[in-house]
Amino acid sequence: MSGGMMAQAFRLPEFYTPYPARLNPNVDSARRHTMAWAERMGMLSSRKPDGGLVWDEAALEAMDYALMCGYTHPDCDGPTLDLITDWYVWVFFFDDHFLELFKHSRDLAGARAHLDRLELFMSDDPPEPDNPAEAGLADVWARTVPSMSAAWRRRFVTSTHNLMVESMWELENIDRGRVANPIEYIQMRRRVGGAPWSANLVEYAVGAEVPDALAATRPVRVLCDTFADAVHLRNDLFSYQREVREEGENSNAVLVFERFFDLPTQEAADLVNDLLTSRLQQFENTAMTEIPALFADRRVPPHEQAAVGLYAKGLQDWQAGGHEWHIRSSRYMNEAAVLGGGPSGLVFGTARRARQYRYLPLEPVGPLPVPGLRMPYDFRVSPHLDAARADALAWARRTGFLDAGALWDERRIAGYDLAYCAAMIHADATPEGLGLAADWLTWGTYADDYYPAAFGATRDLAGARLLNERLAAFMPLHGEPVPEPLNAVERGLAELWPRTAGPLEPQARGAFRATVEDMLESWLWELANRAQHRIPDPIDYIETRRRTFGSELTMALARLTCWQAVDPALRETRVLHELETAAEDYAALVNDLYSYQKEVEFDGDLHNMVLVVQHFLDVDRWRAAQVVADLANARMAQFEHILARDLPGFLDGLDTDAHEVLTRHVGLLKDWMSGILRWHRTCTRYTETELRRARGFSFKPTGLGTTMAHPALVL
Repeated sequence: MSGGMMAQAFRLPEFYTPYPARLNPNVDSARRHTMAWAERMGMLSSRKPDGGLVWDEAALEAMDYALMCGYTHPDCDGPTLDLITDWYVWVFFFDDHFLELFKHSRDLAGARAHLDRLELFMSDDPPEPDNPAEAGLADVWARTVPSMSAAWRRRFVTSTHNLMVESMWELENIDRGRVANPIEYIQMRRRVGGAPWSANLVEYAVGAEVPDALAATRPVRVLCDTFADAVHLRNDLFSYQREVREEGENSNAVLVFERFFDLPTQEAADLVNDLLTSRLQQFENTAMTEIPALFADRRVPPHEQAAVGLYAKGLQDWQAGGHEWHIRSSRYMNEAAVLGGGPSGLVFGTARRARQYRYLPLEPVGPLPVPGLRMPYDFRVSPHLDAARADALAWARRTGFLDAGALWDERRIAGYDLAYCAAMIHADATPEGLGLAADWLTWGTYADDYYPAAFGATRDLAGARLLNERLAAFMPLHGEPVPEPLNAVERGLAELWPRTAGPLEPQARGAFRATVEDMLESWLWELANRAQHRIPDPIDYIETRRRTFGSELTMALARLTCWQAVDPALRETRVLHELETAAEDYAALVNDLYSYQKEVEFDGDLHNMVLVVQHFLDVDRWRAAQVVADLANARMAQFEHILARDLPGFLDGLDTDAHEVLTRHVGLLKDWMSGILRWHRTCTRYTETELRRARGFSFKPTGLGTTMAHPALVL
């Protein structure tokens, strides 16, 4: 268990390992099989540019990938374990081969050509292999896909593509001497690190595919994401010595935390372990609370429930076995690590879990000074603002947002000035387009206030879910009849939908409806956390915040007039995905800084990044606010970096129409961020004076479509 001649960079922390590691009895035969397979593929005779071998038999034997697969897939039969082991030998050889050929030399053009050609071997008509990486991929692909569905193949192609192609992100960061910010690192590590790919292979190993209709749902997606993050964070702790200190790589969470939080290496490693533990506990919470609710909500048949259960158990086995292998493998820093395979770190894990529930609702925190926020773009205001203000007020009256017993009155809506926000994030809109945007912002903000007021105090998740189902009925895709609205939220959506969806092509209409439904579903997530009295895991919070804040909805409004001409697949490319999520996170973090007192002291809410950071780092709110501001500024810096370094080359590969649309889209994102920051600085929604006045409102929810009685709620 040697970490090499160099002294360990830090002491390994106490790991939370709640599941026992078990070893597949077929591991010895898998060792023999995979050694012969690697030799046959040419992996043990492949040479580095300096003439040495990438691997030899002794190196492969010491790394012992058959042992890793025996621990991570303890229940599969011998032939399945052989194939799984071959996949992992291939992926680790690919990584080391790529390192020797391209990372050391920083040959970006050669790396891109190499990766483009590798993708051809995941097809029905691959070319003849030219090197061991190609030969290995061609072989394992042909042996795997015949027994899996077309849906699984699509998911597996995507995850394999990501772990290969996104290696360019690591290579470019090394070339530029750039270390990612924490949010960027976590979401990019999923693409390049391979754990989602491992999750796909778990389906093969346990003989149970995740039903395609459930694969994209939040609970199943979170199972995969938490699994992936925990695998990657654990690997970063064990591999820091080799990757950072010996090989000069900079894609490692310990290094990311060292740089971002300005911490010594040991403290950064301990913080990475805290995040690893939090992700494991998010996995447990999702498996125990969200997955059963998903089964009931979707009326999932028993055989599909069993498949998801086997998948979740397979992911647990992988976590336990992966940890055990890291302790035993010669590949990693593991001196003084504890062998044994049983559960450990349970006291540490319990203390970490308790921190998520240590929350005092309605704590009188007072106003929170907002630290400095970087904004390199000037805000612009539509010339149609005055008309939009008048129209938005009239629309709110018509829909019932200002009725007696409602949440708002005219003074509140005037102070919120949502038309001003719309006029900045849609500065070039027509009068009609600006009016529509202002009404959507008004509806979304009112509905966001309505859900916790109507369903939060009573923990009426069933009532909230029923309202979501009813709201979906007000967004027909093909002109279906809609029900009669029962409350202001339904009435507003019933009026907005035909104005919005009518001019759209069917595909765009469906995509926009999905964006609204995603936001509504994210509000159920907030209500569930409130019912559990549970402060969210930091990563789950950031990623879901993009939906609860309505970022995706308001961006979708900006895209309605131009995005239909662009291939939707472009949004899934790394450049655009990172650009948009950086903008979304900046805006959401700005909101959390300004809304802290409102949410913590007046609403009794626990969905605020300042609060999440307070409890995760165990710091006071002023230090937490500075961390949140630093994260916002880091996301802004990343946005600027993408515009300067990544976007020009990306645009050069597009046709003229797509180039023009995306150039305009970048301008809209700048307006969107600058407008949101300006609006927070000028509106009254988060001022203490308005918050204290609003406490006197008596709200009586009506027409909720549930038999539960709702008492009047004093806000």
